[in-house]
Amino acid sequence: MITQIDKFKVLAAGVFSLILMLGVARFAYTPLLPIMQEQAGVGDAIGGWLATFNYMGYMCGALIAASVGDLQLKDKLYRLGLLVAIITTAGMAVTENVFLWSIMRFFAGLSSAAGLLIGSGLILHWLIRNNYRSELGIHFSGIGLGIALCAVVVELMAVQLDWRELWWLFTIIGCLFAIPAWLWLPKPDSSGMTISGAELVDRPPSKRFLYLMLSAYFCAGYGFVISATFIVAIVEREETLQGLGPAVFLILGLSAAPACIIWDLIARKVGVLTALLIAYVIQIFGIILPALSATPFAVILSAMLFGGTFIGIVSLVLTMAGRFYPTKPAKLMGKMTLTYGVAQIIAPAITGNLAERLGNYDIGLWIAALIVLIGAIFSAILVITERKAL
Repeated sequence: MITQIDKFKVLAAGVFSLILMLGVARFAYTPLLPIMQEQAGVGDAIGGWLATFNYMGYMCGALIAASVGDLQLKDKLYRLGLLVAIITTAGMAVTENVFLWSIMRFFAGLSSAAGLLIGSGLILHWLIRNNYRSELGIHFSGIGLGIALCAVVVELMAVQLDWRELWWLFTIIGCLFAIPAWLWLPKPDSSGMTISGAELVDRPPSKRFLYLMLSAYFCAGYGFVISATFIVAIVEREETLQGLGPAVFLILGLSAAPACIIWDLIARKVGVLTALLIAYVIQIFGIILPALSATPFAVILSAMLFGGTFIGIVSLVLTMAGRFYPTKPAKLMGKMTLTYGVAQIIAPAITGNLAERLGNYDIGLWIAALIVLIGAIFSAILVITERKAL
């Protein structure tokens, strides 16, 4: 008999896994980047390339998620991802070699895919099988909480600890979150039936729908990675904003944490596709604000708008993918994330090199906003032509 306590533990396992595999393994790098630039001599270009290697690993993880259909194997990969997240976080502290850092960021990206795609697929499969609402808003709040956690840790401890010690601290924190993430997610059931005996049936979308959604999601990936990777560095580069970077990153995370649940509610009212279009439009303003105004109000509002939309887009798209394929939700999630990941490989390297040449991130932000605008146009076409697909 499945109880509400069981549901709470499963959702909590998902939240803790995302705090570790997305928050610590991925997003601790963002508030630590300015510190590593100051203390370890990391330049803008190297900072961008390290982010690119992270997303290369993430894309490889998406390939794995898209190609693996066996639920038991996915469960093993999820648990391996928890271990890899801890190892790669510790690995950042034991060297100053850029090549080794690149390897650590690559495998951290693999672990991120294990959490975001394989873990999310397992959670969604459990919810659908046990006749709960097929929404991942609560689960995806782990990303925002992870971002907020990283910001708080760096803000509180950066005065006392150097960059190496901060990576070690994140390793210890990651170990603590790994315990419930491992223990509270039950082994998946492969019967293809709900607990009430109903058969789980896949409803593949049309090729046209899929191509448009993949294109829009590529654009979202480009816009996401610029702000997510460089927001702290962008803020700290402005003399009038120095010292505000970790606080802005904290606001971004706190805005993201409840956003998934809010976007679930919006989608219930206006539909998933319309909710996605709204999120794209709001995100454009969130990305571009720091390039328009270097004031505390502008960057704080930017963090709120960006944090409140990027995770909503991810949550809505991946939940939608899982609904199309309830028997193997991570397969389409993986394909969607491949396009998201390609953008994230390209964008940091381009933006980091532009920032090093021009001395600021403004052009990179304008390019990101333009690409997200294109994504909004694809989303608008979906709203007009594909409402019956969901």
